[in-house]
Amino acid sequence: MFNPGPLNAKAGTPLGEVTSHAEIGKDCGQCHPAFWSAQSMSDLCLDCHVKIQGEIGDTTSLHGLLIQGNSLTCQSCHTEHHGVDAALTVMDSASFPHEKTGFDLSGHQTRSDGIPFACSDCHTQGFSTFDQQSCVDCHRPLDQVYIDAHVLDFGEVCLTCHDGVDRYADFDHSLVTFALTGAHLQVGCSECHLNARTIPDLQNTLVDCEACHLLDDAHAGKFGEQCGVCHSSDGWKPAIFDHNRADFRLEGKHIEVPCENCHTDGFISTPKDCYSCHKQDDKHNGVYGTACESCHNPSAWVDATFDHSLSTFPLDGAHVNVECAECHIGGVFKGTPLECAACHAEPDFHLGMFTGQACSTCHTTAVWSPALYDGPHTFPINHGEEINTCADCHQPNLTQWICYPCHERAEVDRKHIEEGISNFSDCLRCHPTGLKEESGEGGDD
Repeated sequence: MFNPGPLNAKAGTPLGEVTSHAEIGKDCGQCHPAFWSAQSMSDLCLDCHVKIQGEIGDTTSLHGLLIQGNSLTCQSCHTEHHGVDAALTVMDSASFPHEKTGFDLSGHQTRSDGIPFACSDCHTQGFSTFDQQSCVDCHRPLDQVYIDAHVLDFGEVCLTCHDGVDRYADFDHSLVTFALTGAHLQVGCSECHLNARTIPDLQNTLVDCEACHLLDDAHAGKFGEQCGVCHSSDGWKPAIFDHNRADFRLEGKHIEVPCENCHTDGFISTPKDCYSCHKQDDKHNGVYGTACESCHNPSAWVDATFDHSLSTFPLDGAHVNVECAECHIGGVFKGTPLECAACHAEPDFHLGMFTGQACSTCHTTAVWSPALYDGPHTFPINHGEEINTCADCHQPNLTQWICYPCHERAEVDRKHIEEGISNFSDCLRCHPTGLKEESGEGGDD
């Protein structure tokens, strides 16, 4: 019971004036405290191994990682009394909390031949060190082509990305901010994660289309860098843009027009007025202005129509068949005179007597001739069969009238003198309705 075996005699770095445990073999109290003491064996270990005592408080060190949150003691891994040449560090890989070191062994239980891994398979230079070349040396024989390409793409420092959990073989990209769809599903990781060497490198990869596709830009940058506006992950070609989302919807023939025909200098600030694109199609040579949409529509350039009922001058009657240019002289739409006289100059047969009068007083849009006056008139218009025009009575203008063209002047004078009427120059004073026998003011005054 009191002689479990000799202590390790391998010489090491001098600690407490000894180089091996064998030198203190006759002083059991150096490692074993009295049963009534408050100290533990681990406390006595740390009295000599001061460097390890410093590591225990540092969670970035090996011993600090192992002790943190565990009930491990020094004796959990380091045992003695197995002989002068026995190993001082004995660990069970199945129960050793390897994930505490930043690398989980759940994916490295057995080698490719089925034999369980031994610590020395990876830790070729001792337990406290690890040469990452061991990863490449072990995995290259399994798939040399893949490993060589992988090292070329992501470097040789495997532990910057791999922590033993096999999360990359079937990595679900939909769980991150950039889900892979369409043609992106066939793209190799390194094509987007170019020169990535760490997890932050992978996570900070740019997700903008132009970060990868700028060299594919056949537009030479003039359409901007927001490729996703027209292109999709289903395929770089064909490119489709939903113009309904813009402030210029495509209708009629515009749907068939190639983008670059209108977007000659890119998408931003592209003119939306018709004339900017259709100036060369203007057979009016600009005389009708630049508001092409007033008459033309996207369905067909030559099928020009204008709904005059929406204007201040609705067309009806004979006006419906009049060519635009006959009224809109010089191509001026706004400010075109609306009065009849602007288009219908007073004919010579009016002899100037209707100057200042509205044509619509007698004429209608149904037909210019014959003209018919249907307004108020103090004297019956249908007086006499010989009266055909206004000028038959109104001479020399509308404000004056005369009866003698129909009533012979000599006969009128004779009859009035016979009746004793001397003042008969104002016919309407006695004949207000044109009747021969009617009571007017009459009398000889």
